[in-house]
Amino acid sequence: MRVTGTYVTSTTLGESVRAFVPHALPPAEPELDAACYAELNRTAELALARLAGVAGLVPSIDWLLYSAIRKEALLTSQIEGTQATLVDLFDKEAGLVVSNTDDVEEVTNYLRAFRWTEQTLRDPNGLPMSVRLMRQAHRLLMDGARGSGRQPGELRQSQNWIGGTRPGNAVFVPPPPTQVPALLADLERFIHDTRPTLPPLVRIGLVHVQFETIHPFLDGNGRIGRLLIAALMEQWGLLSEPLVYVSAYLKQHQTEYYRRLSAVRTDGDWESWVVFFLEGVARAADTAERGIVALASLINTDRRRLLQEPRITPASLRLFELLPLMPIFSIDQVCERLGTTFPTANAAVKTLEKLGIVVEQTGQKKNRHYSYQAYVELLSD
Repeated sequence: MRVTGTYVTSTTLGESVRAFVPHALPPAEPELDAACYAELNRTAELALARLAGVAGLVPSIDWLLYSAIRKEALLTSQIEGTQATLVDLFDKEAGLVVSNTDDVEEVTNYLRAFRWTEQTLRDPNGLPMSVRLMRQAHRLLMDGARGSGRQPGELRQSQNWIGGTRPGNAVFVPPPPTQVPALLADLERFIHDTRPTLPPLVRIGLVHVQFETIHPFLDGNGRIGRLLIAALMEQWGLLSEPLVYVSAYLKQHQTEYYRRLSAVRTDGDWESWVVFFLEGVARAADTAERGIVALASLINTDRRRLLQEPRITPASLRLFELLPLMPIFSIDQVCERLGTTFPTANAAVKTLEKLGIVVEQTGQKKNRHYSYQAYVELLSD
């Protein structure tokens, strides 16, 4: 059996525990079995290539990115227990009051962390994929009420544990804090290896497990670890835009997800994790592809209905093209986005409402909000 790390004694809350210190990547003694991943890797890479090609069905890539990034932010947060929904997120962005403010804040924080990471990696003068970048992403992720006491952006200085009510009955105890910097430096070296022997998707799967095993922060490790998946897919040329939301698959198979992570540490079973991960990427890409086809069909159908309207105006056409970027909105927001007067904005909304493209949500005469309901329902499936 492959040994993937060693145990050392660590003390926390007055208890001595066995903390796991992972060996550096890639897997060795034996090396990762190529037979377990070769065909699955080809399938997953092909699924990602198809997804990139299908993106051309929609006139604006921004439409796809708006929904894909928000779904990933929502799902990765839900894995950690957040109860927010996609409608909650849209309501918050539309300026509506939401009841679960803290949950929605966690999702919006992930959006900020992801956008910053993506922009930084694309900037020739920005940070490379590094511990510094991970720490800044973590700082943005943990900003706010729930994360303020969890040392945002700082590597942990105390022993943490996963599962159980105390360190002594924990499911897993990550490395002692004194070893975290060196372990992250090893991970950074693996990421920047100029002569890798493994395919990019396989390497991404290994990086995710290694990061989760190190568990370098007091909180937010799962979300940062899954953010690395999306960031590295773009960094290593598998997708030019973050169109796939792997967290949907991981959430759907959450028990298996955790079991496979654990088996790497306890049984040295990297192969089963890689199989699980590659299958997840392929299925997530297929799901995203079907979603794009459905989205393109919906928008094209509604656009044809609008173009057949005898009293169509330039403002109503421009508003329609904005709907995938603001699926829930007020008249005031339309005024601002179109740079037009309230009567013109109101008339544009009324045209879309008459055609059944948007629906008024409040039932009030003032402070009305509208929804591109079919679009919201499609994304919420």
